[in-house]
Amino acid sequence: MKYKHLLFIVILILILDQIIKIYVKTHFLIGDPGAVHLAGNWAQLCFIENEGMAFGMTIMDNPLGKVILTLFRLVAVTFGFFWVKKLVQKGYSKGLLICAALILAGAAGNLIDSMFYGLIFTESDFMQIAQVVSPGKGYGSFLHGKVVDMFYFPMVNTVWPQWVPFVGGHALRFFEPIFNLADAAISTGVITLLVFQKKFLANHQNSKTMQQPVVEPKDIVEGKA
Repeated sequence: MKYKHLLFIVILILILDQIIKIYVKTHFLIGDPGAVHLAGNWAQLCFIENEGMAFGMTIMDNPLGKVILTLFRLVAVTFGFFWVKKLVQKGYSKGLLICAALILAGAAGNLIDSMFYGLIFTESDFMQIAQVVSPGKGYGSFLHGKVVDMFYFPMVNTVWPQWVPFVGGHALRFFEPIFNLADAAISTGVITLLVFQKKFLANHQNSKTMQQPVVEPKDIVEGKA
C-alpha cells in the first residue's frame, strides 16, 4: 500500500470529522437534553466540549495542562506522519498500515480543535449557539481550544439491581462516554491492532521471506551466495 493512499485516508477522516464538529458547534446548544435521536434512544447526537483527551478524559484541569496536552498532540501527530511513511517503506501489511492511518487521523482531528477552535468560535453554553468569528476574537487563544464531542450511544440505560455490592440501585448506562469521529478512528485503529497484531506481524515476516533471494547450491559452491 502506498503512502499517498494512507494520506488520502487521513485527509478524508479529517474532513468528515471537521464537517461534523463545525455543524454541531454552530447548530447545537451545549449539553442540550433534546439531543437528536439517530436510532431510537440508543444512538443520539448530544453536543459537549472537553478540555482533555479522547472521551472527555483530562490530565490537568488548568490552562498549563491544556497547553501541555496540545503540544504533546502536535509532536505526536508530526511524528506520526514520519512513522506511517516508515511503516510503508518497511513493507508492513495493508491492515496494519490502515490502522496506523486511523490513529494518526484521529489524533490530528482533535489537535485541530485544540489549536484553532478557541480562535474562531465564540463560547458555547446552555443559552446560545456558537458563532464563527474572525481569528483572535473567539473564546480562547491559540492552543486553548476545546474538543467537540457529539456521538452518544446509551445502548443500555437501566439501574443496577439492589443486591449488587457498592453500585446497587445506581444508574447503569453503556456506552456512556460521548465522543467524536476522531475518537472513533483512534479506538478502531488501536483495538484492531491489539486484536490482529500477531497476524499483521506474521504477514510482514512472510512478505520479507518471500522477497529474499533463493540461494541455489551451485551458487554456494561458486561463491556467489
